[in-house]
Amino acid sequence: MPTDPDESIDLYWAARALELARQADYRTSPNPMVGAVVLDPAGQVAGEGFHRRPGEPHAEEEALAAAGEGARGGTLYVNLEPCAHAHRTPSCSQAVVDAGVRRVVVSMTDPDERVRGAGVRMLESAGIETVVGVHEERARRLNEFYVKHRLTGRPFVSAKFAMSLDGKIATRAGESRWITGEEARAHAHRLRHMHDAILVGVNTVIADDPELTARSEGDALRQPLRVVVDSQLRIRQSARIVGSNTLIATTRSGRVGAAEVVRLPADPDGHVALPALLDELGKRGVLSLLVEGGGEVHASFLTGGLVDKVHAYVAPRLIGGREAPGPVGGLGVEHLVDAVSLREFDMVRLGTDILITGYIDVHGNR
Repeated sequence: MPTDPDESIDLYWAARALELARQADYRTSPNPMVGAVVLDPAGQVAGEGFHRRPGEPHAEEEALAAAGEGARGGTLYVNLEPCAHAHRTPSCSQAVVDAGVRRVVVSMTDPDERVRGAGVRMLESAGIETVVGVHEERARRLNEFYVKHRLTGRPFVSAKFAMSLDGKIATRAGESRWITGEEARAHAHRLRHMHDAILVGVNTVIADDPELTARSEGDALRQPLRVVVDSQLRIRQSARIVGSNTLIATTRSGRVGAAEVVRLPADPDGHVALPALLDELGKRGVLSLLVEGGGEVHASFLTGGLVDKVHAYVAPRLIGGREAPGPVGGLGVEHLVDAVSLREFDMVRLGTDILITGYIDVHGNR
């Protein structure tokens, strides 16, 4: 626990800014989720705000507008460095200066190449006391999709699968609906809502004919871009996934209904080069990609070092069978030291099932 009263106050209000940012619920993409709190000189809340969706006011604008003259001589808490570029008039940093704010507490600097400390420098140049790093890890975790995209140009990749306790994603006859219960499936739809795009391989489309939509009773969920990896363009025109919100990644030329067909380079095996696909999605402003592939698609992403996080739903049932598929196919590793390891993993119970999540440990067991 902090012993410095100012530090305790900063931790409290920086956490409030994060709480406000979270209310955007991933609807700001390709922008980050940002919340802001303005305290007046007496330390009372003068204004709050958060960025709700692209094209709408930034969090600082909302909070400063709500605070009015109460911001003068006060303190601003915000979970991401105020912007300093000229896409808004004025930029958020300039708006903070113009409002007469005396002190600013920022959880993390903005990795966007147009900012990267420029906002902090503008504040400091104006004589505003600026503190950076309060709840930084929480701020980075909240906007991990945005951070990955801005630093690499590619979306944050999550691999998701549901399996039985003995590691099967379907029976030997291919039946997979449903291995997990209702609560786990509802959570999986929330995952779709959180991500900008969902990806499956064409074999999944041929076998299951999925719609790949996000569904929930009572909640209006985001409908992510649907991406099908179909190297040889085998998808049927009548497949339910074929529509206006679908991108088919292939190595061939062709047309498939209302779906967009994107021709990409092939890897040495003649399959769509996945790094090229991620580059293409990143250029389109896709911050996050949920891979719901079969075993071969998951194996391709994992062996390529392209996965950032894993979501594994585990049901307490045993399917068995030599021919029943598992969540990760391919050749697999020969030695355990080469197995993909997870770090910072977590477990939560969803009805009768368990969800295990974790980040890919790029250093493995070495």
